[in-house]
Amino acid sequence: MTEADLPRTDFHPYRWGDPAHRTTLPAAATETLAAFGVRTPEQPPAELDSIELAASTVDLAALAEVVGIEHVSAEHDARLARTRGWSTPDLLRLRAGDATDAPDAVVLPGSHQEVVDLLARCEQLNYAVVPFAGGTSVVGGLAPERAGFAGVVALDLARLDAVLAVDEVSRTATLQAGLRGVEAERLLREKGLTLGHFPQSYEGASIGGYAAARSAGQSSAGYGRFDDMVMGLELATPRGTLSTGTAPKSAAGPDLRQLVLGSEGTLGVITSVTVRVRPLPAERVFEGWRFPDFATGAAALRELAQDGPLPTVLRLSDEAETSVNLADPAAMFGGGPGGCMAVTGYEGTAAEVATRRAGVTEVLTAAGGQALGTEPGEAWRTGRFRAPYLRDPLLDAGVLIETLETVTFWSNLDALRAAVTEALSSTLTAQGTPPLVLCHISHVYETGASLYFTVACAQTADPVGQWRQAKQAANAAIRAAGAAITHHHGVGTDHRATYAEEVGPLAIEALRAVKAVLDPAGILNPGVLLPRAEG
Repeated sequence: MTEADLPRTDFHPYRWGDPAHRTTLPAAATETLAAFGVRTPEQPPAELDSIELAASTVDLAALAEVVGIEHVSAEHDARLARTRGWSTPDLLRLRAGDATDAPDAVVLPGSHQEVVDLLARCEQLNYAVVPFAGGTSVVGGLAPERAGFAGVVALDLARLDAVLAVDEVSRTATLQAGLRGVEAERLLREKGLTLGHFPQSYEGASIGGYAAARSAGQSSAGYGRFDDMVMGLELATPRGTLSTGTAPKSAAGPDLRQLVLGSEGTLGVITSVTVRVRPLPAERVFEGWRFPDFATGAAALRELAQDGPLPTVLRLSDEAETSVNLADPAAMFGGGPGGCMAVTGYEGTAAEVATRRAGVTEVLTAAGGQALGTEPGEAWRTGRFRAPYLRDPLLDAGVLIETLETVTFWSNLDALRAAVTEALSSTLTAQGTPPLVLCHISHVYETGASLYFTVACAQTADPVGQWRQAKQAANAAIRAAGAAITHHHGVGTDHRATYAEEVGPLAIEALRAVKAVLDPAGILNPGVLLPRAEG
């Protein structure tokens, strides 16, 4: 099965993915977790129909004048389904019956112009607007500050879900922002093409979300991050349309694409993007490698990133993550170190795959790696989209499990990993819940790499507050180490304060000035990415 074979799924508000793929913990896992102090929460997750929402405060008829009454809803289920995103705190709050961030209404425009008109109408009515597509934010990017607004509207792009154009000569495709990743890949495959972008949120994420958050997929070593793929885009704002990308590259002033990419719905609503596409690979091979320790493995990855040859997929798990096979809930609290596993993946023609695979094998063997064959690599490839399904039964069992990521230069990688691990471990241990902290390198560059952490421990009586303390400590450690607060998750509200420290007050002032031009009333995702201006 390939990624394009995965179905499009409408998610339950707090349970991930396709119901047919949901999983439970085996009895042995439950017993192991209990031995490590994990206890099933006293209260089961709230039933959806029991979660109360505040009365809607928006004028549905005024919104319907723009998009039609059939595309406006203030019904309970529609509002609940667009409440927050997919971070563990988001899920824990919904499980506890807290939907205080629910929008007052959901509106589904059917064209770019309807989005422009809808934003103008919301500005007139003083409604905050949350752009929504896949809804898979894990950094609080879908929970705007509503103070000072007469209501909050979720602007759902689900009807903007077409492939508008394919230029097979230039190898570009223009995709609407509401198109889910799985659908985009299926439609492109019909023409023998691929986007090659497969983040772990792939089953739920959208094209617009990829662009708005600078997404990175598993194949970034070969295909690049999503922002590398974007040739142009169209942005709807309360003041009209901003279009960019008349050519692949230009010297005509600053590249405004880069201003919009990563803006997280605060400057406008991305309605379509023109992206680079590539031919479907004729062959795909994934392999596993073992290194004696993380430092040796990281040095080997750095050699490939800097001097080549570079696989399509390249990642390295640390000793702890390797010991639990990347996703074994029973071993999470009982596994021991045993070296580090790397995964290499190759895509292309048979000749291209053979040549790069031979070159990588030579480099990794000389660097101290032991080839494990294709079985562990293929197991990782086929299992990686099942990993998010484990979070639900772990939360049910009383495990606090969450992820965070960062990126830095190669020379700073070891210090950053140690600092973040210590911050998480000490903060959670002080709360009486010593954690297991796992880490891997998932994206590499000539000059540096990303670090992705998974944290698991027993929940306290207040798991949201428990994680908030740990997350704040990790953010502070990342900033103190001189690393970036995020590589691909985005800023949202969770990273907003640290992001402001990272870029400095002048940069924040400049971004606010741009927002003031495009969104003078400040209705677009207020409080996300940028601190709201005082007064």
